[in-house]
Order: sequence, then structure tokens, then C-alpha cells
Amino acid sequence: MVSKKELAIILSRLKKFHKASVKLEQYETDSEIASDVLWRAYMSGDISDKVIVDFGSGTGLLGIGCLILGAKKVYFVEIDKNAVNIAKNNLEEIKHFIKIKGKSDFIISDVSDFNKRVDLVIQNPPFGTKQKHIDKKFLEKAFEISNKIYSFHKVTSKGFIEAITKDFSFIISDILYFRFPLKKTMDFHKKRVEKIEVGCWILEKI
Repeated sequence: MVSKKELAIILSRLKKFHKASVKLEQYETDSEIASDVLWRAYMSGDISDKVIVDFGSGTGLLGIGCLILGAKKVYFVEIDKNAVNIAKNNLEEIKHFIKIKGKSDFIISDVSDFNKRVDLVIQNPPFGTKQKHIDKKFLEKAFEISNKIYSFHKVTSKGFIEAITKDFSFIISDILYFRFPLKKTMDFHKKRVEKIEVGCWILEKI
């Protein structure tokens, strides 16, 4: 089994988006932040031998991290075919030097169309700056298919997440706070790296 530090190093080597989509808000999850969250989930018993879905999986960082930490199966659900191809290649590269026992299933689809029950949803959905309420759609589907969710959102969404969590009879068991680095991947970005306040909400069914 890898250590938390080793996990962060491995994840940092995964290939990124070739050309990130503005509309889909394709920002890479920082490997250090991802390893923090994944390690917390692993130590809480939420990954080993579990069936997991990574919604809006992008280039596969969170889902691949789950497989490295012993997930039984991970569904990678992503609407962008190019991102899915990168994720598939990333997983194959990982398999060259780490034994992955769990199964993977890559699904090119809107998250709304996914209807399998899973042990855990882990997601870094679009924050809703380009498509209004897109984060709401991700959360609603997550509430429908699992009793445990790890979900990244801007800290300014705290009130909204508290309300929707209550509406679906879930509780917020914890929030992990991070300064999320958004690297200059879009033409309109002015700074090389801009850090925004982001939390990972850990949600559980009552």
C-alpha cells in the first residue's frame, strides 16, 4: 500500500487536459489536495473494497486515486470524450508500476443518466460559474445513488450546500478547507496561478 506522500507524487504525474473547456469548467484537481481528501476517505474506511463513482471524472485523478487505495470498482463518469481518453491512458500508465486490483468502468455520459447504487460518490463538479446550478445537478444525483459523498465546492456555496443537504436527509459530517490553485489554463486567465477558497464537504445519509 502506498503512503499519503507517495499517492500525491503518483497523482501529480498524471497527464492533464490537452485543451481545457471553459464551458465545462475543466480545472485540474491539485494532487496534494486530492491526496489529502482521498487519504481521509481511506482512513475512514470509505475506499477499501468499496464501489465508487467519480462524477465529472475529467482526467481521472480522484477515481484513479481510489483504485490505488484499494477500491473494489470505480465508475468514471464524464461527458467529455477527450477527457475520458486521457483518464484511460493515465490508468494504464499507473498499472505499469502499481498493481491495481479493482475494476474500472469509463462512462461517457451526463451524470444525470447514471443510476447505479454505489458505496461512495467522490466528485469535483463544476462550480457553476459558467453553467448556473450545474453543481446542484451533481449533488442531487449523488444524494440519489449513495449514502456517502465527498464533494468539492467553493466556500461561498456553504449556505446552499447546507440547505440542499438537509432537504435530502443528509448531514454534513465534516468540511475540509483548502486554498485551491487554479492554474492559467484558459485564455482569459490573467494570473499564472490564482488560489480560491474551496471545501470538500463530507456528506452522510441520516
